[in-house]
Amino acid sequence: MQFDTFIIFGGCGFIGSHTANLLRSRYPDAKIVIADLLAEGSALSQRVDVRNPISLQGEFGKSTLIFNFAAIHRTPGHPDHAYFETNIRGAENVCEFAREHNIENIVFTSSIAPYGAAEELKTEETLPTPNTPYGISKLVAEKIHREWAAEDSNRRLSIVRPGIVFGTGENGNMTRLYRALKKRKFAYAGRKDTIKACIYVKDLVRVMLAMAENQNADRIQLHNCCYYPSFTIEQIANTMLKATGMNRHIPYIPKKPMMAAATICGVLGGLGLGICPARVKKLMISTNIDGHKLAKNYPLSYSLESAFRDWFKDCEEKELV
Repeated sequence: MQFDTFIIFGGCGFIGSHTANLLRSRYPDAKIVIADLLAEGSALSQRVDVRNPISLQGEFGKSTLIFNFAAIHRTPGHPDHAYFETNIRGAENVCEFAREHNIENIVFTSSIAPYGAAEELKTEETLPTPNTPYGISKLVAEKIHREWAAEDSNRRLSIVRPGIVFGTGENGNMTRLYRALKKRKFAYAGRKDTIKACIYVKDLVRVMLAMAENQNADRIQLHNCCYYPSFTIEQIANTMLKATGMNRHIPYIPKKPMMAAATICGVLGGLGLGICPARVKKLMISTNIDGHKLAKNYPLSYSLESAFRDWFKDCEEKELV
C-alpha cells in the first residue's frame, strides 16, 4: 500500500521526529504534515492541540496515512486527569478528523502499560489489567481507534505496544541509565534479573510503516514491540557498557537500603538523577512482554548491541543523548 500524504500527530516528539526522518527518506515526494503543540506554524508544521477538535490546512483522503503519537506518557510526572484528558480526548479527535476526511489508515502507538505491572509474560492475547491512569487511558484510546476501524471495512488500523523505546533524542530511561553508568552512580536495585522489554526507535518506526504498508496483513493489527526474548537489566547495562566502550563495575544494593536511599534522594530533589521511590520501584518490576509475534511478522533489523552502537555513532561516539 502506497501513500502520498502523511500526518504525524505528536510529530515534534521523540518517536514522531524519527518517523518523519524515515518518511522523508522512503517517500521523498510525499507531503508530510507535522501536527503538534510545538509545531512551527506552517502548512507542513501545524500547531494542533489534540484535546480539541482538529482542523488542518490541506487536502487529505484515502491515500493519507495518520500516525497518532500525541499523548502524555511520562509516569509518574503528571496529575491523573491529564492522562485521560490528552490520551482519550486525543484519540477521539484524531479518529473524528479521519472520519471527516475519509482517511482509511491509522497507526496508533499504545503502550505496554495496559498490561499492568506483574512479573508474568504478556502476549497480545493477555487480558489487559492496567493499574495506572496512563495505562488505563491508553487502553481506552486503543478501543476508540478500534471503534473507528470497525465502522468501515476499508479502514485499516495498526496498534503497537512498545516497551522502552530508546535512541537519539529519547531523554528517558535508557539515557538516564547511560548517564548513571558513566558517572558510576548506577546500581542494581534489589535484583539483577528484572526484565525490561525495549526496542530501538529506528526499528520501531520502520515496523510501524511496514505494518501500514502491508496489504496482506489483517485489517486490524496489534503487536507488542520489543526484542524477543526480552532482556534483563543486567544484560542491558552490560551491553550498553560494551557498545560505548565503558569499563564499569556495577554494584548491587538490596531492596531495603535502596528504597531508603531513594526516599532520601526524593526529599532532596533526586540529586539531579531523577531518583525517587516511585522510579526505583519501577526498576524492580519486570516488563515481561512477549515479542515473538513481532519477530515472526516484522523481524527487527538491530540487535541490542548493534542498536546501542548505532545510537552511539549518531552521537559522534561522545555520549548517548
